[in-house]
Amino acid sequence: MDNIKQRELLGLGLQQLTEIVAGYGQPDYRAKQLYEALYRRRVAALEDVSTLPKAWRSELGRHGFEVGLPQIEKRFVSVDGTVRYLIGFSDGQSVETVWMPEGDGGEAGDGSDAGDEETVRRFQRATICVSSQIGCAVNCKFCMTALLGVQRNLTAGEIVGQILAVLNDHNVNLESERINLVFMGQGEPFLNYENFMQAVRLLVDGVGIPESRMTVSTSGIVPRIEDFGAEPVRPKLAISLNGSNDRVREEVMPINRKWDIAKLLSALRTFPLRNRERFTFEYVLLADVNDSERNAAEVAELLRGLRAKVNLIALNPGPEIPYTMPTEDRVSRFQKVLIDGGIPTFVRRPRGRDIYAACGQLKRTTELVSLP
Repeated sequence: MDNIKQRELLGLGLQQLTEIVAGYGQPDYRAKQLYEALYRRRVAALEDVSTLPKAWRSELGRHGFEVGLPQIEKRFVSVDGTVRYLIGFSDGQSVETVWMPEGDGGEAGDGSDAGDEETVRRFQRATICVSSQIGCAVNCKFCMTALLGVQRNLTAGEIVGQILAVLNDHNVNLESERINLVFMGQGEPFLNYENFMQAVRLLVDGVGIPESRMTVSTSGIVPRIEDFGAEPVRPKLAISLNGSNDRVREEVMPINRKWDIAKLLSALRTFPLRNRERFTFEYVLLADVNDSERNAAEVAELLRGLRAKVNLIALNPGPEIPYTMPTEDRVSRFQKVLIDGGIPTFVRRPRGRDIYAACGQLKRTTELVSLP
């Protein structure tokens, strides 16, 4: 795989492209032309880089260089307009990426024409949910991705490439259409930190998506939270909490044994939030496990004094997941306890649950089966 990746241009920064250009005796400005074509124009092949001399494009191709844009292998379209993509890479591996028109939990209209291709393509804003690893090593017990284990990290080019492939599929014009990115797909971004951060920098500087429209979710990799706070360019930070005390959190998130709630909150209390920035705490509600009013009161106490909001997510069901969905009444009561405790709390409506595109359902499912 490494021999393949070293000839893929997607994922390289301007300095790396400049070194390649210099190696062929080309003027430095060719690197900027190539950078612009890769990221701003989102070309799929070297022959599409019309700003470069045809002879040099051919020479790069003869030497094995290629753009490295991943391929869309399958699409599944939900009744709510969400699209789940199976995206394949040059080594035969694949991940899932999700397109959610009109945001990542807002109202979706009456659904009378949902799923129609033209309806999916008409939007004013959308969110793309991006994967950072093939599989995941964190092993959260409510998440289908955990059943894969971790196969490998994605390169910066593969992370960026998912987004470019989806943008191209929807013919997105970033100058007139608003795109949000959430790094909440397969994998733990902070266990692939360097590649993830390189991708962020390329997305901001090259593709043109502001960091203010990006959010990264972590299960609580404490050392990397500290590194992340020192980054000059960084997305907003979300934390998967999912337990109101160490006993409950360890049951559903074994990583809590390494970095417990006290260590996690200690790192967050020294994190340099920007003006008007808040942490987002994600809390997946599991029936009769972590969804009681007592659990809610414990969460409110944990978060006291933090600039934070909470997103509540009722479990999205899936095969081999040993938990059940909470009732709407328990979700509402949990939310009320937090709001009464002074914490802004929102219930995230599931998107794409019917096509296994909702939170916790990504598992490279190539054929749809009936939900339980």
